[in-house]
Amino acid sequence: MDPKIRAYFIRILNTISFVLLWMIINLTAGIKYNLAFIENTLTIGNVLFYIWVIISLGLLLWRLYKIWHTPLDIEF
Repeated sequence: MDPKIRAYFIRILNTISFVLLWMIINLTAGIKYNLAFIENTLTIGNVLFYIWVIISLGLLLWRLYKIWHTPLDIEF
């Protein structure tokens, strides 16, 4: 396999794995530990969870930008 195509597929797999890992971590914390749901009052756990989601989403987007920023010089 051409090294440029291989590098492109590795970028795709890295993107998928980072997004799935982010989703699994946040869904587990939000649903299993009941942090995403505001029932009667807003608790400190809810606030910390949503702050974590926003910060980790920003870090995820920054990482994805770093992955896809450099060109591979592939001509299709």
